[in-house]
Amino acid sequence: MSFNQGSRLDTSQVQDRRGGMGGKIAIGGGGLVVLIASLLGVPPELLQGLGLGSGASVQQEATGPDSIAAQCETGEDANTRRDCRVVGTVNSLNRFWGEELPRFNMTYPRPSVVLFDGQVSTGCGTASSAVGPFYCPADTTAYFDTGFFDQLTDQLGAAEGPLAEEYVVAHEFGHHIQNLTGVINYSQQDPQGAASGAVRVELQADCYAGVWAGNATKQIDETTGRPFMQPIGRDDLRDALSAAAAVGDDRIQQASTGQVNPHTFTHGSSEQRQAWFVQGYETGDPAQCDTFGATDLDNPS
Repeated sequence: MSFNQGSRLDTSQVQDRRGGMGGKIAIGGGGLVVLIASLLGVPPELLQGLGLGSGASVQQEATGPDSIAAQCETGEDANTRRDCRVVGTVNSLNRFWGEELPRFNMTYPRPSVVLFDGQVSTGCGTASSAVGPFYCPADTTAYFDTGFFDQLTDQLGAAEGPLAEEYVVAHEFGHHIQNLTGVINYSQQDPQGAASGAVRVELQADCYAGVWAGNATKQIDETTGRPFMQPIGRDDLRDALSAAAAVGDDRIQQASTGQVNPHTFTHGSSEQRQAWFVQGYETGDPAQCDTFGATDLDNPS
């Protein structure tokens, strides 16, 4: 899903900490195993530090000529640069959830968003690029290394396309919504298994990502009077579903170990992740994302 060229981006909603802590950490064979536990979720090793005041250090925000502040101004920038696409997606997500949650008598404090490379200090501890994108409940912040999007396609086999990347960002915002409602705690209370709390948390975040996608093109950019984003096409939807399938437990377990063990699932199967994204996209209603009340996670409706 692309942005209209004249749409204005608000870089104040994203912190650019790239270049602040060491070099890239490549994900090879061993790194793929790390992703099994943490991909597009809340890394278990980080969750252990919740409430312990882990004391993340403050990293200086990038201000150079290649920073988002210098490069990300319009929708055209978001269509050509990944970091700007994250900014535009964050802008859209904040606007959507800020307007949606009051319908459920909830307020929407925006999450912080950080772009980093190599490693980053967080309220949940220090994390490396190897854990993939993640949300830290302790500091209500979503963290992204945009280099992950290459791994999503090159190593995990997802299709390339804007909505595939935007799905990743929207999924992490889904965890922020869960942090506000309190259900994110089920990731620790029931951490693995085909119908575990952890799987239900991840599938609900996929559904919330679909809800946003189904509503995003209705947002009007006040500066232009035109939609902020262009309509979703069939190719866009295919790309998002490809990304959702690529990060299914069964797909990653098969690629890394050659076998699939549902008893150790933490995020749900490829088909489940696709199905719940579609549930959100087609209904456009967060109330239809009740994975905790679902008796059959394979069939949302």
